[in-house]
Amino acid sequence: MEDAIRGAASDQELLARHVAGDPEAFGEIVRRHRDRLWAVALRTLGDREEAADAVQDALVSAYRAAHSFRGQSAVTTWLHRITVNACLDRARKAASRRTSPVAETERLEQLLEPHESAAAPAERHDLHRELLKALATLPAEQRAALVLVDMQGYPVAEAADVLDVPTGTVKSRCARGRARLLPLVEHLRSDGGDSPDTGGGRNRTQGTSVPAAGPRGTDAVKGGGGRA
Repeated sequence: MEDAIRGAASDQELLARHVAGDPEAFGEIVRRHRDRLWAVALRTLGDREEAADAVQDALVSAYRAAHSFRGQSAVTTWLHRITVNACLDRARKAASRRTSPVAETERLEQLLEPHESAAAPAERHDLHRELLKALATLPAEQRAALVLVDMQGYPVAEAADVLDVPTGTVKSRCARGRARLLPLVEHLRSDGGDSPDTGGGRNRTQGTSVPAAGPRGTDAVKGGGGRA
């Protein structure tokens, strides 16, 4: 009965129940949102272990800071903001110890679904690699904006809320990111003008299909606040 009540509760109600001492409420929030948080982290960081750690850090932070939530935005927006900040922190640290291009390519290949890569034609595999390599060349802030707006489908205003920047900044980061990304993937377009089907979804960045990373590995987030 209690599980059914939690399942019917809104995110904000669950957060309030968590603050009031309900030991299961935050776990329900995690179950609802961790797949999208994982997708954002994976696309932003390009590395499964880093993404899992970033989501874990974000959920622990949210677990501990729940009492400070004032309802000025949706709970999901609040969670995405914390997750993106955790990702940007890790991206900045990684930039200070930049790896070699070969190692970077190997990390990007982890984004490909193993069964997809094994079964797909060589051309599709190469297309995935080219797209992911191009996306990884963007500065972290531009990549985060593109992930939210062009891949996750956030309206610019909501993405601005997540990133805690003005809407004009989001538009500027997306425009600069697209301008930088497009020349790197222009040659991948088919003769008909549409991008080849990558098999990973058709999330478009300036007319170019970008493979969607599925929520694989979300079990790396062990029960949300359980580790807090």
